[in-house]
Amino acid sequence: METARIDAFVAAKWDDEIVPQLVEYIRIPNKSPMFDAAWAEHGYMDDAVKLMQRWAQAQAIDGMQLEVVRLPGRTPLILIEIPANGAAAGDDPAPDDCVLLYGHLDKQPEMTGWADDLGPWKPVIKGDRLYGRGGADDGYALFGSLAAIMALREQGLPHRRCEVLIEACEESGSYDLPHYVDHLAARIGRPSLVVCLDSGCGNYEQLWCTTSLRGLTGGNLRIDVLAEGVHSGDASGIVPSSFRILRQLLSRIEDEASGRIRLDDLHVEIPAERVAQARQAADVLGTAIWDKFPFLPGMRPMHDDLAELVLNRTWRPALSITGVDGMPALDSAGNVLRPQTSVKLSLRLPPTADGTRCGERLRETLLANPPYGAKVSFELEKAATGWNAPPLSPWLSGAIAQASQDFFGRPAVFMGEGGTIPFMGMLGEKFPGAQFMITGVLGPHSNAHGPNEFLHIPTGKRVTACVARVIAEHFHASRQGLTQGVAAAEGHSHFGEHGCC
Repeated sequence: METARIDAFVAAKWDDEIVPQLVEYIRIPNKSPMFDAAWAEHGYMDDAVKLMQRWAQAQAIDGMQLEVVRLPGRTPLILIEIPANGAAAGDDPAPDDCVLLYGHLDKQPEMTGWADDLGPWKPVIKGDRLYGRGGADDGYALFGSLAAIMALREQGLPHRRCEVLIEACEESGSYDLPHYVDHLAARIGRPSLVVCLDSGCGNYEQLWCTTSLRGLTGGNLRIDVLAEGVHSGDASGIVPSSFRILRQLLSRIEDEASGRIRLDDLHVEIPAERVAQARQAADVLGTAIWDKFPFLPGMRPMHDDLAELVLNRTWRPALSITGVDGMPALDSAGNVLRPQTSVKLSLRLPPTADGTRCGERLRETLLANPPYGAKVSFELEKAATGWNAPPLSPWLSGAIAQASQDFFGRPAVFMGEGGTIPFMGMLGEKFPGAQFMITGVLGPHSNAHGPNEFLHIPTGKRVTACVARVIAEHFHASRQGLTQGVAAAEGHSHFGEHGCC
């Protein structure tokens, strides 16, 4: 492999085609179904699909087949099938084996707080940054995946069969994806390498690979105390405030002084290897672990030990309140004891905790023995199990290390991420022998899901080049039989052999 040639090809592809495509993609308000119940009628999701479809079909990749798969009542999915190339295309000892590259095209909602010259659907390039919703999370995945494969083919380098899977429901918990995975089982086959471009990076100077992802559960908690609001001077001291009852219920879940989740069965024992990696990541990042966030003056993080902050973010449960209802705006808040308070709970879970069980435990804790006999309801919206990567094979460890040195000039770093990618847990269960390269461009201040989200363009280019290197090394490892692990030994040969996760 001529690394300089890979670098030049990828950079040109990004500058000439990918960045202009992402500019148009950012303009499309294709919010995930959880945030746009009428997504099908609005048509924005289809607009995003068509944009990616047009670009992909215009690329000169011999043998590529693209299909927009549509199951009834579900968000669409883009499947791109690329046959093996070069030496891999002839004598293929394992035709069912493949590289699976994953991303998504749905977006989070607008969020408030964007700078005056920026906006969620307003693409703006400032220096190395492309601002706007969804470019980094992770509209670039399809473009980066195909560019990596094209970079190999431009040099005539061999690679195994590649399947590119772009879903449209990830930000809602990927509830449509298992149906597509089973529907397409025979076509996808058995991936021995999974590349996911939907994760983060601790800085923009190195290749970061994700070793674990937290799970997620949560939903809408509502406390009703009255049929209608009443004069607070008349009722206070007699009618318990719905907000105070909310505080009591939340204290069952979380220690408000420390932020520690009180439910012991939502905690897990953290593997020693992950503790060591957290310490190494803390040494690399230093205070960037916390000062990348827009703290107000005088604010400080939840712990002084940097490694403990990494573990808090990646291996410990944590509660966030992401929405509130039942409270009027300040300028219309009269002296009224309100009839109800509702909040949306988002509870991040350790990677190896069972999301379904944790969701039920959360529900049971909140609904048991309501204070004062208040009407307490909890609508469980999501319960996703996280993911912990299998041990890294020597070939992949070496490929990642070489890729980072080739295209970043520094060693690769391994660290867990605090977010959730449901597809990874699904694949990990179905293919315990597969190897995973989970990476991404969401670095310091990139602010996915929040205001002023941006894609760091140079990192997008370098990550794309690193993926090319890893896919090339996967071919050589497969020729030596080094990619066939536990999955092959146990006969887990297709997605469809087991139920959906």
